[in-house]
Amino acid sequence: MQFELTKEQIQIQKAVRDFIKGEFKKEEIHDLLDRHAFPERLWKKAAELGFIGIHFPEKYSGQGMGVMENILVAEELARGDSTVGTCILIADFATEIILHCGTEEQKAAWLPKVAEGQCLSCGAFTEPDHGSDITTVETTAVRDGDEWVINGSKIFITNSGPLAGFYNVLCTTDPTAQPGHRGLSLILVEADRPGVATQDVGKKMGITLTYTAEVTFKDVRVPLSNLIGKENRGFYQLLEFFDESRILIAAQALGIAQGAFDRALTYVKQREQFGKKIAQFQVTQHKIADMATKIEAARLLTYKAAWNFDQGHMDPKLTSMAKMYAARTAVEVCDEAIQLMGGYGYMQEYDVERYYRDAKITEIYEGTKEIQKNTIASVLLGKMK
Repeated sequence: MQFELTKEQIQIQKAVRDFIKGEFKKEEIHDLLDRHAFPERLWKKAAELGFIGIHFPEKYSGQGMGVMENILVAEELARGDSTVGTCILIADFATEIILHCGTEEQKAAWLPKVAEGQCLSCGAFTEPDHGSDITTVETTAVRDGDEWVINGSKIFITNSGPLAGFYNVLCTTDPTAQPGHRGLSLILVEADRPGVATQDVGKKMGITLTYTAEVTFKDVRVPLSNLIGKENRGFYQLLEFFDESRILIAAQALGIAQGAFDRALTYVKQREQFGKKIAQFQVTQHKIADMATKIEAARLLTYKAAWNFDQGHMDPKLTSMAKMYAARTAVEVCDEAIQLMGGYGYMQEYDVERYYRDAKITEIYEGTKEIQKNTIASVLLGKMK
């Protein structure tokens, strides 16, 4: 069993670190934060360097890499800056649905645009009244001649806004299906279709630069060919997507944890109290040891989940474990980073308070930590009556 990255993976990791060192300027990031502005320049630069859609085939402007390489990029981006890095690492969110289930026409039309930084992609799954319950969907898609007519609304949709290119919309296409999730389909809806409207959800605790909106569909018409995959198989396609996307969020959490740890470690090695460096106190050393151990455990679990997926194995238990543990690690490590830095950790200038706020979302989106526990338990226990 090999625990080392390949030479190519190390080069990818270094390339992202060089990008961050050269482009993630503190003054620019704080200006973006003050203006609540999406980091458009950095997003496009990342796309130019091939960091977005690195796991797409080359014919779709990707690099033909796997999930492992994709999450290495995500980890480094979030480590470099939890807020800006998040905007970039989720720029291609939900494209995997098109990549794995879409038609050749859908792939050719949209994957290059996302990889090249021409638009953001969106997954429109969550509804205002149902939250984590993706088996209950009120958004409908009804056949009318050679078109689907879509009506409904989705909430907390990442990337929805002026840069969105398209939505992967989870719709009910067979309202008579029992149970209901057997009548769900995924349909691609271009963002500029008449009847598509967005409303920003308002100020958020963290990831403040990402677009997050409520999206409504009022008599939106798209061709029948916009169906993604097979009709009434949307729920199952979505579960397969989550098995991959959970690894990305685990990597995001891992990067945030490492970034907060880096800053706290630098601080305690420099800061003096009671006549000696904070790092010389045993209580500090124990905190650092605990933080580093949690991060390493989260990294091993996340990397294993990515490696396993690239081997062609579906393992919802493992990917849920990776996301749940990495997300919890991010929250705990960021909390300790603030504690180690004291009053300075509480100040925006030192970043870790922002890492703390950004960390929390990793326990919520792409399935809350409670949903991950349900998934893990269901696999371990099997279906119980």
